[in-house]
Amino acid sequence: MQTLNVLDNRFSPFNTYSTLSTDALVAETFTNTIFDKRQILALMTQLQTTLDIDELLSIFAVEATRYVDFSGLYFKSQNLNTVLFGSRKAKKEQCFELKIEDNFIGTLSYGINSPISLTNFKVLEQLHLCLLHPIKNAIAYHTAMQLAMQDGLTGLGNRRYFDEQLKRSMHNANRHHSLVGLVLGDLNKFKAINDTHGHIAGDTVLQEFANVLRLCTRDSDSLFRFGGDEFAIIVENANDSALAIIENRINLALASNVQLNKYQLGCSIGSTFMNRADNELSFFERADEILYRRKMQVSSHLSVV
Repeated sequence: MQTLNVLDNRFSPFNTYSTLSTDALVAETFTNTIFDKRQILALMTQLQTTLDIDELLSIFAVEATRYVDFSGLYFKSQNLNTVLFGSRKAKKEQCFELKIEDNFIGTLSYGINSPISLTNFKVLEQLHLCLLHPIKNAIAYHTAMQLAMQDGLTGLGNRRYFDEQLKRSMHNANRHHSLVGLVLGDLNKFKAINDTHGHIAGDTVLQEFANVLRLCTRDSDSLFRFGGDEFAIIVENANDSALAIIENRINLALASNVQLNKYQLGCSIGSTFMNRADNELSFFERADEILYRRKMQVSSHLSVV
């Protein structure tokens, strides 16, 4: 990420979000009056109306764009990355570290196509003071929500998160005429591992299998554990071979994983693509039916042996 040298320049006419023509004189006037309590209160009141990080950035951008020429706004913290809706790629990025005393909150970056003047650099610094506590609260809220949607043992999404994500991904697929796939997995002989080796060993197996899924999927794929030994993967923006590739990767990874191989762990998999007539239930049930048939084939094979 590149930090731009601060130059005392007037704005170029390019501004994606611009709603007000401004120059250094207006910015300087604002700098001198930003300490007006009424202005601070008005901005802070707006910023404190939401805990949603995306909405918070939108509110802030409306104010910032009155004084600074930018085409994109990006926030990054340890556990959260977000991009202002409508952001476009720019020539440079101007980065600001947000801190409360010595506590690092995150980095706020502006996509810019012309240098920011020294005066307007100071304007941004004043605006950031108003943003600090609201954005800290939004990060804490986001973290709490993520924990509520997370399986405590594996760190994957839980069933509640799966239901929300499946609905959202199906909506996006219909809207953009893209493919979305669903992969359901059920571990073979997992109960025997628990009964023979104990629940601590069983928990270790579940955690390691979750790591296998992470290695076998893209960052854009969503992973879930329903409880017990049932797992799911939502594959958005897929191609025709995506589900077969994931299934093959999982089987190869299980065969080569030393920790899981000593338990002779296998996984039955059922996968399918959404069709346009599907709702969440029909989509899930079709994948589950394929999984059930695969599971029965494995059980039959184990019985014969």
